[in-house]
Amino acid sequence: MKPLALCLLALFALPVNAQAKPPNVVMIISDDQAWTDFGFMGHRDIKTPNLDQLARESAVFTRGYVPASLCRPSLATMITGLYPHQHKISGNDPPKGTDRQLMLKHIQNAPTLPRLLGKQGYRSHQSGKWWEGNYRLGGFTAGMTHGDPKHGGRHGDDGLKIGRQGMEPIFDFIRESNDEPFFLWYAPFLPHSPHNPPERLLKKYEKPGRSIHVARYYAMCEWFDETCGELLDFLDKNNLADDTLVVFVTDNGWIQSTDSRRYAPKSKRSQYDGGVRTPIMLCWPGKIAPGENTTLASSIDLAPTILKACGIDPPTSMPGIDLVSVAAGHPTKRTAIHGEIFAHDIADIDSPRASLLYRWVIQGHWKLIVPADESAGVELYDLDADPHETKNLAADHADKVRELTANINDWWAAQ
Repeated sequence: MKPLALCLLALFALPVNAQAKPPNVVMIISDDQAWTDFGFMGHRDIKTPNLDQLARESAVFTRGYVPASLCRPSLATMITGLYPHQHKISGNDPPKGTDRQLMLKHIQNAPTLPRLLGKQGYRSHQSGKWWEGNYRLGGFTAGMTHGDPKHGGRHGDDGLKIGRQGMEPIFDFIRESNDEPFFLWYAPFLPHSPHNPPERLLKKYEKPGRSIHVARYYAMCEWFDETCGELLDFLDKNNLADDTLVVFVTDNGWIQSTDSRRYAPKSKRSQYDGGVRTPIMLCWPGKIAPGENTTLASSIDLAPTILKACGIDPPTSMPGIDLVSVAAGHPTKRTAIHGEIFAHDIADIDSPRASLLYRWVIQGHWKLIVPADESAGVELYDLDADPHETKNLAADHADKVRELTANINDWWAAQ
């Protein structure tokens, strides 16, 4: 056979994208961790060698955000690709006297990643934080959370053992997958309180002048990192790393109080970057080039990004963008990202607006926060000059306030 014919035969023998084996997907979700509290994000004290290595192999969106700074609505956004006011999961607990089982209808009606991937032959496994009852209600084919309120079912129950008490349930699931593609939801109760790290780690962070509460939190961050290392090492040792898309994000921020076990102001449950900012990482060897990316990214982008990577067209209801495309240098038409903060306890299960506290928008280096209470003033921050949001510039930049207020109202009306 002539060389040209051989070349053409080889070319047409190559699988096209639609025929190529889809990647496995592993979502790693930190629970209550500040966007600054990783080695790869520049923290001087907290040691996260495994996530630092993942960062070196990933596209790292350093300006990532979650739309809500409370775990249940934030996690629901990750699994559905919808804003909280779209999926209607706005708070952690129902109105007083209401059966919490009534809240679970929304996840059953949503286009979750496990359901959409399952139609293409994916097996899926839930472990760690999960507020939506039994794992099957989210479309997972396997999982750890039973969701029975009579036996501790609220936000993860047996699933919260993962990481803190070993990784075997995940490893068993991966072994059982054989050659079938899988989706893994790893959302351990780490570094979330109780801050009870192994003594060997706590000793590393205890020192004169440092609050014991801060030392415990720092040690919890390293403990979480160790479990991530176990998972990533397992993928590598089983020759799965090259065929797996690893996605990393946090559910919300956390600034450790020096005087108590609780979080400090302007962190968890707040409208500030200490509550809503997170690094977002995508690692897919040979498919995504490593490097830092300062494009604004959001957790609403994760579901459509994962679906596109797996050869599935995202539902038109998902407003996010494909971060793999952004990482490859392709321009995006999106000029701003948005979010919304709701009360911890739900006022009306079917109307998220009844629990709304704040809406926010970031465009370039400007961030506008609009309270639901119209008698309260708006807040405008220059995030480049003031990343910790200490100086409200609303009174000095009336034109920018009007511009961003119109932007946020257009976004709200369009959803």
